[in-house]
Amino acid sequence: MDEICTGLCRLMVDSGADAGLAQFVSLLVGVLLVSGVPLLTVILLIWIERKVAARIQDRIGPNRVGPIGLMQTFADLLKLLGKEDITPTAADRLLYNVAPLVSFASVVLIWAVVPFTPFHYGVDLEIGALFFVAVASFGTLAIMVAGWASNNKYALLGAFRVVSLLVSYEVPLVFALLVPVLLAGSMSMLDIVNAQSGMWFVVLSPLAFVIFYISSQAETGRAPFDLIEAESELVAGFNIEYSGMKFGMFFAAEFLHVFTNGILMALLFFGGWMGPLYYESPLIAFAWLGAKGGLIYLTTLWLRNTVPRLRIDQIMAFNWKCLVPLSIANIVLVSLALKVLQELGMAPRQLIGASFVDMLPATILLLLINGALTLYLLGILRRRGKVARREAQAAPVQFARATAATAATAD
Repeated sequence: MDEICTGLCRLMVDSGADAGLAQFVSLLVGVLLVSGVPLLTVILLIWIERKVAARIQDRIGPNRVGPIGLMQTFADLLKLLGKEDITPTAADRLLYNVAPLVSFASVVLIWAVVPFTPFHYGVDLEIGALFFVAVASFGTLAIMVAGWASNNKYALLGAFRVVSLLVSYEVPLVFALLVPVLLAGSMSMLDIVNAQSGMWFVVLSPLAFVIFYISSQAETGRAPFDLIEAESELVAGFNIEYSGMKFGMFFAAEFLHVFTNGILMALLFFGGWMGPLYYESPLIAFAWLGAKGGLIYLTTLWLRNTVPRLRIDQIMAFNWKCLVPLSIANIVLVSLALKVLQELGMAPRQLIGASFVDMLPATILLLLINGALTLYLLGILRRRGKVARREAQAAPVQFARATAATAATAD
């Protein structure tokens, strides 16, 4: 009991409260804090995304409701709350109404294993990285259920695209996630961050970070991977039959998921809360984590508002012919090189507590491996680009010949 009852729980027990009640209240407050941070964050994220999109597209963005449009999100929230709650007659009522809740809950639950500082986190699971992958997949399941339960062909087609896109891109995402797990020797999010005290994992394996970044962008269904909501083909995608706060929950889950991925990338590859003076105050450590995650989040907004949507065949070919083989080769070579260096005594067997000097030989070798893989990939893309250009140049000639042959046959 003494190991479990700490902080607020210990304070209540010392004040004369019942130990069981104190533990319950302490856990309840912890759950509310962990879930409250993302719930409040998503309100600000919507405003930030609108402003960033407006600046990229040479617009002003929200500017009427509240100072510099800060209250616009609250106005939209009130509008959604006031809209009629509609459930299609032929829909599966239970699954139709549960899907938005599952979609939003799947993102909020990820924050349970996010360590905000070395001392502030929901729970330190030994399988924290596996928990993130498992919980995030519930969001994919919720979208599939929403499309099927709506009893709408456009929604169902949007749900089918989930299977071909989100599930496919989870494969390279998991392989990229295995690299920091392998380097840290643990799936605990705390251990992964602490293992980066000597060198950030983005330096040891930048290729794993790039693969994780691209795959996470596809997993959230953001441009150029927004085939789930391809309004030019599917009207609105899987959520076409949803209105009011049900639609709002899908909307909020998407915004929050993008920012959550930024925080996860900061934890897995950029040392989490580590930075100058982070050990002086938990607030400084929290600020470092927020700054790193926020910077990654802004790059995803930049990508979304500048890159056009790709065709589904291009996206799937890029995943299975490029990202998946590359992620497998990366993890095999990184694990092999790290093991050889450890056997030769050139790399520490435990990265937790290792210094910059201890990590320098391993960093140089792993960077060379990542550079060689990148050059090989660029060579493949260059050759395929040449083939595609030749085919594009030959297409008009072939069309003209076919037209001439058809005309000659008609004569």
